[in-house]
Amino acid sequence: MGRACAWLLVQRGHRVLLLDPGLTGQRDPSSGSEAALGVLMAQVFHRNSGRAWRLRQRSLELWGKWRQQLQARGLVLPWRPGLLLLASTHEELERQRQLVTSRRQQGFALELWDQPRLDALAPTLPIGALGGLYSQADGQLDPGPALEALLADGLRLGLQACCDRAERLEQRPGGWNVHTLSGKNLKVEAVVLSAGVTSTALLAQIGHQVPMEPVLGQALELELPLPTNWISASPWPGAVVWRGLNLVPRDYSKLWLGATLEPGDQADPAALAKLQQLGGAAPAWLQQATVVRQWRGHRPHPIGRPAPLHEQLEPGLVLASGHYRNGVLLAPATAEWVAEQLEQGG
Repeated sequence: MGRACAWLLVQRGHRVLLLDPGLTGQRDPSSGSEAALGVLMAQVFHRNSGRAWRLRQRSLELWGKWRQQLQARGLVLPWRPGLLLLASTHEELERQRQLVTSRRQQGFALELWDQPRLDALAPTLPIGALGGLYSQADGQLDPGPALEALLADGLRLGLQACCDRAERLEQRPGGWNVHTLSGKNLKVEAVVLSAGVTSTALLAQIGHQVPMEPVLGQALELELPLPTNWISASPWPGAVVWRGLNLVPRDYSKLWLGATLEPGDQADPAALAKLQQLGGAAPAWLQQATVVRQWRGHRPHPIGRPAPLHEQLEPGLVLASGHYRNGVLLAPATAEWVAEQLEQGG
């Protein structure tokens, strides 16, 4: 979120300093980005209106534009179009039918895939899928290369970056002081706070109560057993979502699977062990797959309020955090909102 905001602001002519403890390239388990698989669910979202709906549609549109801009500068963001949302109950199947009808009225082309069509896909899908909702417009964006591209292009445009962590905010006439872990006192005109769950403590010091809790997510990269692979007459049409879990085909014989939903910040080995079983719905090839990598991160979940948290708390202090499970998806629309707040004199 911070890199998206910084990149867009510097593109629009602002002088920007990105304060990011993750600039060393080392994984930070407290970062929400570390839990992300980059599945963008916009048009298959179950609502038809409201803030969440508008943010998702705007972000999906902006991601398309951002990918084109970055690609023109030699920076490629790996994008896999297509998303298949599976139904495991007849109630889910009926909701999908209703959603297709409403989306058609809005001008969006979603498809209902029946069970025979799902059964023809290879490798086989989770056991018990009754049907699916397919969107060609939704898909999956690799979070790692996206973070790297936004940073690299931002630096080329004049973005300043500092590998440090904010410890305290202090308002001053005409702006803010940001005191860092290394002892720096950065004097700035405005602060955009996208620090995940640590935003809560920073804001509490200056009298703002914005409670958030970490929800840990663990994910796996799996090597599929031979001869299972994604080269077949009827391969998956993109990422697959099953009961809130994402299955993302990678190149040739690999799969990303995740992520768990674990309240708190302590990883549960049992939850990770159950992940590959899909709650008893894993086909044989998935159960036999070999784990080649695992990772985890903390999603910032607002307490008592809907995600995300977009607020101008004081003049020059903008909060853009609490995106929970949709940080990658909502990054562009959030960055656009932040820029508008600052340019309107916030």
